[in-house]
Amino acid sequence: QVQLVESGGGLVQAGGSLRLSCAASGRIFSINAMGWYRQAPGKQRELVATITSGGITNYADSVKGRFTISRDNAENTVYLQMNSLKPEDTAVYYCNADSIGYYSGSYRLYEYDYWGQGTQVTVSS
Repeated sequence: QVQLVESGGGLVQAGGSLRLSCAASGRIFSINAMGWYRQAPGKQRELVATITSGGITNYADSVKGRFTISRDNAENTVYLQMNSLKPEDTAVYYCNADSIGYYSGSYRLYEYDYWGQGTQVTVSS
């Protein structure tokens, strides 16, 4: 009934930039906090950045000063601007929504801890 679709991943040289987007689709009436997580091969998924519906942000220490998370509530979209990329940023990046409220017929339903399918980011040295 709802989807989170990431885009913007790819291959970039160290020092370069990428901008990830995550659009939520469906008959959505509310989205709480959204965030970006990443998982490198052989490692656990880790938090990159989160943003509340009111715009309060939180970043992993490893990306502070390089990455910027933002959102467009009217478009149900969250972005991740990644600058000064390093090879250690290579991972699959996943979009997450803390909760999504949506209509299914005449019902108001919620999905919690909802994930996108991921987008690959590869940074070459």
